[in-house]
This record gives sequence, structure tokens and C-alpha cells, in this order.
Amino acid sequence: MNRFLLSATLLSSLLLSAPGGVSAPPEGKRETKREARHEDHGINHCAHECARCMMECESCARHCAEMLRRGEAKHEKTLGTCADCAELCAAAAKIVARDGPMATTVCTACATACDTCAKACEEFPSDEHMKRCARACRDCGKACHEMIKHVKH
Repeated sequence: MNRFLLSATLLSSLLLSAPGGVSAPPEGKRETKREARHEDHGINHCAHECARCMMECESCARHCAEMLRRGEAKHEKTLGTCADCAELCAAAAKIVARDGPMATTVCTACATACDTCAKACEEFPSDEHMKRCARACRDCGKACHEMIKHVKH
């Protein structure tokens, strides 16, 4: 199994099993304070956006590697930004999904990485793969900033 599929599988299973994850509470069961906090502060949304961005960045890094193989040297920078961003997004998705004490710390780093990666990918406006990655990075950065803003209040 390649690294992208393994990462996607692991994050999907993590998010599906996380407290307050994607499934609705069973009929008649009241939400716990922790589950309500996940919804109220956008924690679930942030974790999902981080996981989605990780997958897009992993895919884009592979795309950049292929472009480099074809002699497109201008993709060297984006190969690095996408790979690094994917790693930070993966860490953020996991830590945020479990509402870890370092969630705001990792989300701050993730948002910064996403801004950097999006800017680098936006330098290729005619490349659909790069545009998808930039869009996912922008969405993830926004979700991280929103989650941080709500958690700090």
C-alpha cells in the first residue's frame, strides 16, 4: 500500500472513531459536553479539513515529483512545501480530533504551513492539481484559524 493510501486510511479510521466524530449520537442519547464542544468550536470541521488537506498535499507532492521527473525544475519548491504541509496537516488532524492539549499549537503551525503551500501552488494557475491543493490549503488554514479563535475564548 502506498504512503498516500495508508495515510488516508489511517486518518479516515481515526476521524470516524474520534469522540464526537462524524457519526450522529444514537437515538435518545444526549451529547456529552466534550461532543458539544467539538461541534460548537468547529473542532470536527477543523480535523476534517486538516485530513482533506493532508490528502491533497500528499497527492500534489507526488504530482510535483512526477513533474520534476519530466524536467520541470520549477516544481522542486512545491514538492517540499506540499510534503511538509501534508505532515503538519496529518499531525493537526490527529491532535485536533482527540481534542489534545496541543491543538491550538499544532493548528497555528498547520495554518502557517497551509498559507505557505497555497502561495507556492498558486504560482501554477493553469495546473488543476496545484489549484486543488491550494484550495484545500486555504480551506484548512481558515478552519484552523476559526477553531483557534473559538477555543481561546
